[in-house]
Amino acid sequence: MDGNPPPPPPPQVVGTDMTGICFRDQLWLNSYPLDRNLVFDYFALSPFYDFTCNNEQLRAQSIHPLDTTHLSKMIGIEYMLSEVMEPHLFVFRKQKRDSPEKVTPMLCYYILDGSIYQAPQLSNVFAARVGRALHYISKAFNIAASKLEKIGYVDAENESGTSEAKAPKEIIDLKELKRVDLILANLQRKLPPAPPPPPFPEGYVPPQPVDPEKVPETLQGEAQPPAGDPIIDQGPAKRTKY
Repeated sequence: MDGNPPPPPPPQVVGTDMTGICFRDQLWLNSYPLDRNLVFDYFALSPFYDFTCNNEQLRAQSIHPLDTTHLSKMIGIEYMLSEVMEPHLFVFRKQKRDSPEKVTPMLCYYILDGSIYQAPQLSNVFAARVGRALHYISKAFNIAASKLEKIGYVDAENESGTSEAKAPKEIIDLKELKRVDLILANLQRKLPPAPPPPPFPEGYVPPQPVDPEKVPETLQGEAQPPAGDPIIDQGPAKRTKY
């Protein structure tokens, strides 16, 4: 070893989706208090931190990296501490500053009880919730359809256990089925059309959809449950730790 400090990790690509991982340094948490004065130093240890930000330049000048008087005079990427509930919750907002008055929000990160996460995009939250709702609605309609198919069929089995032929089955009442279809069609017409999804922020790269040709044939015919909810399904136990 030549005694030189290790090089910093590569800067985070703008728009990178890192909602599937979390970061926690228990050794640091055992050594220092997690408050508004030291929380940025802890956040800078995570893979979410961009070393090209203006906050890093202030740290190199021995200035507190969250000093707004200096950050407002700079141009480029910066992190701001937007919400604080010591010592449990800290919310960082990554933004691009074009002038002292003009900033463009990019991403949000939060520290919950010492674990750092990237907040999901609002469009991803809506897509996951709508997909989950559509999955269960489709499942409910399939169950209702299977129940309707059984209406009108009565098995008249011989109670005496003799070998007599079964009574003929009744035919489905087509008028009843048409009435149900008419009710469902009227309800569907009354529902307003779904609003268009909100646009992605500048530089955001959405996750690529799964190619259906690569899905095994045994799984193509089955109704797959929706993807995990980006808000409900987060936590240290369900994410890759660094």
